[in-house]
Amino acid sequence: MRLDKYLKVTRIIKRRTVANEACDAGKILVNDKPARASYDVKLNDIITVNMGSKPLKVKVLGISEYATKDNAAENYEVIG
Repeated sequence: MRLDKYLKVTRIIKRRTVANEACDAGKILVNDKPARASYDVKLNDIITVNMGSKPLKVKVLGISEYATKDNAAENYEVIG
């Protein structure tokens, strides 16, 4: 799954266009490297979102095309 879609489906970022712009601006890192919106997310990737005052670091636990509000957080684990 594309990185921008993953960030939207898991509700880490509210809108896909915002996720896409954040990737273009270099605010999204995957395994400590700047990632493009088209990056293919894999299990156990570490995604760092540098938006806002404090960076958010998550580990990918699952990839699903659709997620409800209740189970969206089951696809990742917040670390650090």
